[in-house]
Amino acid sequence: MSGPVEHIGVVGAGTMGAGIAQIAALGGYETRLHDPVPAALETGIDRLYKSLAKGATKGLWSEADADAASGRVGAAGRLADLGECDLVIEAAPEDLGLKRELFDALAQACSKDAILASNTSSLPITAIAAELPRRERVVGMHFFNPPALMKLVEIVATADSSAEALDATTAVGVRMGRTPIRAKDSPGFIANRLARPFTLESLRMLANGVADAATIDRICRGVGFRMGPFELIDLIGLDVNLSVARSFYAQGGGPDRWRPSTIQESMVTKGDLGRKSGRGFYDYSDPPALITPVPSHQVARERDNGPGKMTLEPAELETINSAAPQIVPRLIAQIANEAAFALEEEVGSPDDMNTAMRLGFNWPLGPIELSEKLGAARAAELLEELRAKHGEAYRPAPGLAAAAA
Repeated sequence: MSGPVEHIGVVGAGTMGAGIAQIAALGGYETRLHDPVPAALETGIDRLYKSLAKGATKGLWSEADADAASGRVGAAGRLADLGECDLVIEAAPEDLGLKRELFDALAQACSKDAILASNTSSLPITAIAAELPRRERVVGMHFFNPPALMKLVEIVATADSSAEALDATTAVGVRMGRTPIRAKDSPGFIANRLARPFTLESLRMLANGVADAATIDRICRGVGFRMGPFELIDLIGLDVNLSVARSFYAQGGGPDRWRPSTIQESMVTKGDLGRKSGRGFYDYSDPPALITPVPSHQVARERDNGPGKMTLEPAELETINSAAPQIVPRLIAQIANEAAFALEEEVGSPDDMNTAMRLGFNWPLGPIELSEKLGAARAAELLEELRAKHGEAYRPAPGLAAAAA
């Protein structure tokens, strides 16, 4: 690049793509939205304009800002129409072959200095860029859904990504009003990787008969998580969550701690996919749903109070539920363990890990803060006890074991 980013292209006019284009326009960028399906492009542009107007009525931005942003957005019927863009963000379906074809076409349509970014949440950026010339200009720019409300963006670096491209996309994220964090190109980057133990360990506790799904969810909400793990899986969709679990397991080389749950496999086979099918870990055939999430303002207060609000002392956990002293430390130990593995692999900094989980998943504390809250010695001891009972899924990370020692 010869200067700062001023023109942004977004490929894919679905919910994510239109949302990314919206915050780009609100950030002052001339923005072009492309989709190969004309009807989808028309729908995406219409959705964007309506969202800008709705946000103004809610006070998220002024009517003047909404009008100005609407004026900066245009439809790009062809990829060639993105040729003037300094940065193109791809928000196409999670299919590696499709993304490779798209990036190859973008490399031909755009200038040799244009930055090409993928919004993928599960595919390696290195694999997407493998066949491209000038791979140093390819990065990940992973937004969270819905982009207009979620403040986190992961700036993902491959071994080839240039400092110039990473700095430029970081600056774009800031101007869009997001909080950028730097992540290494690895399975799940930072946020989705560190979220793995929250659901996988809860599924293992369910399989071990520690407690039922409703009890585990109630306990997790009781200590400050926005949603319980099973409520969250039902919302995402068991099939989607299982697909992510399988992808992690394959990309990571089959570590036991990432092994998909047989409970989830069975439920997906039966068609119990969560809210969208009417039945998952809960029955949604008779609304309202059985679980009521903790109000967002309550969680915000708990976050504002900082470390110390979440207690791990059995006597105080008992006030939430009699099973809490067993469930909470076990869950936090696995979260701490995954964070230790990620730190050893230099996936991201401790501060970025904490930021990722606070902003990306609305956790009351980040994983490093949770690890400090429980204590390395207690976490390692608990993991070794569980390892003796249940196997290598509980093997302590070398860094955690060293800290405990």
